[in-house]
Amino acid sequence: MIKWGISSGTPADSYYEIRSDCTDDVPKSKFKIKAGKTLSVRKWQAAFNPDGCLDIVSVLSRIQKGGVHPTVRGEVWEFLLGCFDPRSTFDEREEIRQIRRLQYARWKEECKEMDSHVGSGKVITAPLITEDGRPIKDPLVLLEATSNQNTSEGASTSSHNGIEVDESAECITDKQIIEWKLTLHQIGLDVLRTDRTMVFYENKENLSKLWDILAVYAWIDKDVGYCQGMSDLCSPMIVLLNDEADAFWCFEKLMRRLMHRSICWGG
Repeated sequence: MIKWGISSGTPADSYYEIRSDCTDDVPKSKFKIKAGKTLSVRKWQAAFNPDGCLDIVSVLSRIQKGGVHPTVRGEVWEFLLGCFDPRSTFDEREEIRQIRRLQYARWKEECKEMDSHVGSGKVITAPLITEDGRPIKDPLVLLEATSNQNTSEGASTSSHNGIEVDESAECITDKQIIEWKLTLHQIGLDVLRTDRTMVFYENKENLSKLWDILAVYAWIDKDVGYCQGMSDLCSPMIVLLNDEADAFWCFEKLMRRLMHRSICWGG
């Protein structure tokens, strides 16, 4: 939950509600709201001309002096990460936003066709297939009970290296799909450990958004796939932006910048 308004001297972390049983475990933020220095809603809105072009120089100067107020962090980060060109207009950005939302929806639907848990509101925390593409019957650990064609009652099963597999389901042969599906439970395990002190993630819908974004990204960027720690990078996007697709594109831009920096540094 995000608290609105501005008060000089207020710690920025107070805008993000922490679970009552975790308050002693969360480090206190050193950043405090500074009236006249922090980039406020008013100063942020004033940085746009009538067409919507952003005076990025004045914005960056204020950010360096006093940071960004939590109420506009999502909008600001879209520019800082390169989702939008500061020289773009309001209309141009809205057009780009709608195109990106449609693209994300198409990618998500493609992933859903390969695995019905994508977009279902569930988080997978147990392997769904073996390394040779055999569907595993009834994954033992799910955030919620699930049912699909691969876990139907009466399906013939067999033991494969000590794992019960569903012989009635079609064996997957596409190596890229196998590799992607093998990452889904690892994404789920990391999602359940991400920012668990925040009340925000007590909402299962927010957890599933984080899992869906990471699952889709792992599919569309096969060179990178999924690595441990990505959930921590993606989580702020979920918290700051209301729309799942917008959060995805911020995360995608962040990963692109990190990969570029890694290449430049020879990492």
